[in-house]
Amino acid sequence: MAALSKIPHNCYEIGHTWSPSCVQSAADVTRSALEVSFKIYAPLYLIAAVLRRRKKDYYLKRLIPEIFWSTSFLTTNGGLFIVFFCILRRLLGGFYSWSVGFGSALPASYIAILLERKSRRGLLTIYMANLATETLFRMAVTRGVVKPIKHGEVRSKGGAMSFKDGLKGFAFSALKFIIGKEEIPTHSVLADDSQPSAERPDSRRKTLLSSTRKLLESICKRGPRHRCCKHYNDNCISYCVKGFVRMFSVGYVIQCLLKVPSAFRQMFSKPSRLPSLFYNKENFQLGVFLGSFVSIYKGTSCLLRWMRNIDDELHALIAGFLAGVSMFFYKSTTISMYLFSKLVETIYFKGIEAGRLPYIPHADTIIYAVSTAICFHAAVMEVQNLRPTYWKFLLRLTQGRFALMNRQVLDMFGTQASRDFKGFVPKLDPRYTTVPSKTIDFGVTST
Repeated sequence: MAALSKIPHNCYEIGHTWSPSCVQSAADVTRSALEVSFKIYAPLYLIAAVLRRRKKDYYLKRLIPEIFWSTSFLTTNGGLFIVFFCILRRLLGGFYSWSVGFGSALPASYIAILLERKSRRGLLTIYMANLATETLFRMAVTRGVVKPIKHGEVRSKGGAMSFKDGLKGFAFSALKFIIGKEEIPTHSVLADDSQPSAERPDSRRKTLLSSTRKLLESICKRGPRHRCCKHYNDNCISYCVKGFVRMFSVGYVIQCLLKVPSAFRQMFSKPSRLPSLFYNKENFQLGVFLGSFVSIYKGTSCLLRWMRNIDDELHALIAGFLAGVSMFFYKSTTISMYLFSKLVETIYFKGIEAGRLPYIPHADTIIYAVSTAICFHAAVMEVQNLRPTYWKFLLRLTQGRFALMNRQVLDMFGTQASRDFKGFVPKLDPRYTTVPSKTIDFGVTST
């Protein structure tokens, strides 16, 4: 079997083809990872501090240490991969299909995540588990084990959004921001027990959407509102319409902001492309997705209150499932897989609370290490099954060195490792090779 086959090449011939020295190669990757990691985390933490309105004491005492803390985590993950890549080759006397990617990345990722702050491990684990699950699914599709599910993003999102109870942290905060805190279910309330509060909320700040709100209020001024509904300032019709307008605006602005860096670079070279920053199909797709999701969710919730004359947690289940239809406007595997992973996580913790599932200590570090190892393995053995954005990130982290691996030799494992590299063969110094050049070029024993 190809999985049990071993290639006798040294690590210079397969991995760090830019330098025959293992120590120098590890130093090169570590240095580039350190530089790129700092460029990523420095502005990220600074922007987060500004948005959270941190006090002066944070900038003086905590900002720099936190930046270097996360920088060391990412740098270690990249640098140790090369280190274990070389160590395993020396221990095994060659490379197996599992050692060239997964085996090298597993210990490197486990050590790296231990260096990261505990408060960030959960989000990193969820992201990598999401990415690894998607990668495994693509691998299975490539091998014919499973068939792609038509509109799978829509179905998985609908199923995930229908199970909200138990969400915590970032996911719960994001969900509350999108659908509104008044739609977060607490317990069933009968119509007779649900009376609008006599107290009015504080006057809202004037925003850019104030004129739109006034127009909507005038249109839906005398619309109906069920007594179980908690949106006391609006009737059910204007409540749904306002939800659509609000989240459409949020989605549109987010997409515009994501395109600002590329638009800024083209400002002088191609100024004619600047209008596309605002009039772009993707901008409206995200806006329509978020807006329709919120309006369908809120509309369904209100309709069920009118039909059943009760505010029940079951409404959230039905509304979330139906709102998943909005994914037709913005088919994102990333969003769907993230929500699906949160669904699995929630069910797991519910199982622990019920005493039906065991609690695994340090599960987040283990899941992160395994997930990252899967993604690194795909980056080495079958890039075509890895999410393109993550591959670009790995190239950036290593300053392009990840693409210099001798993947033509790795083709013998049957994963088409060199498929996307257009016949690239590294120029190796024959003084440091252990296998004749013909073997290096074609991955077969010369005769």
